[in-house]
Amino acid sequence: MYRFLWRPKWVLSHLLILALLVSMILLSMWQLGRLDEKRTLNDLISDRADGIPMQLADVLADKNIDAVGDGDKVEYQAVGVRGVYLTDREFTVPNRTLNGAPGRWVVTPFQWAPDQPALLVLRGFIPQAIDDNDAPIDTVEPPSGEVTVRGWLRHTETPEGIQSKKADLGDNRFARIDIERIELARSEQYVPVFLLLGAQDPPTASEAIGYFPLPERSEGAHFSYAIQWAIFTLIAAGGYPLTLRKVAKGKLAEGEGEGEGHRDGDGEGEGEGDPTDAAAEVPADVAAAT
Repeated sequence: MYRFLWRPKWVLSHLLILALLVSMILLSMWQLGRLDEKRTLNDLISDRADGIPMQLADVLADKNIDAVGDGDKVEYQAVGVRGVYLTDREFTVPNRTLNGAPGRWVVTPFQWAPDQPALLVLRGFIPQAIDDNDAPIDTVEPPSGEVTVRGWLRHTETPEGIQSKKADLGDNRFARIDIERIELARSEQYVPVFLLLGAQDPPTASEAIGYFPLPERSEGAHFSYAIQWAIFTLIAAGGYPLTLRKVAKGKLAEGEGEGEGHRDGDGEGEGEGDPTDAAAEVPADVAAAT
């Protein structure tokens, strides 16, 4: 009844269904893994970003932040520091979006101690309509004199996927806040992490620049996607055997119908089976005599 399942085209079908099942299981597990990563990130942000801001000098010293590779130790840590903006060293990071709108980041070095390298401060997001690239950026100049800034430390950005390793785009623009490559391009030294600005006193006079937010603390749709892939897996795993059973019954019915047709035609043959099989069992000498 099920011998047809070993025919090449059916074996290929089995392999394709098996590959499909494995793929859907892996996709479900991947979504669960992404959910776990998102929860871990949410917990990290809550633990470090929601507390009372620490002094920048204390954080750098306590966590031994000496190189860009140490940035993960203080990622999203809330800090505060007082100093002056080095407006003549300001630059932009193009091709960024905020709430679906295209624009750029404005990054300004911040001198917070006379014997320490400057801290890169991501002051915020400006719309694409502001196309000035000369420091300081027109209409969004930071306040002069001493300023108190508060925000969250972020680790350096690195190229992702097929993104070019080159960070310097020319015309006072960088592809990302890649601290090491910015240092090389400008022959300057910076703190190994940068600051995502969350508050500033006194504030920037212009409203054309807005603070860029921390990552949204939500779990997304990863759990529902994982459930969907699991349901698809169960449907395929249960549906394929039922389909095979239906095909097998259909083939059996076709065989019985052909057998009935032969018996009706010659008026002989009582019993079941394919008449050709029975004929094949007749001895050769008997067949010759007839």
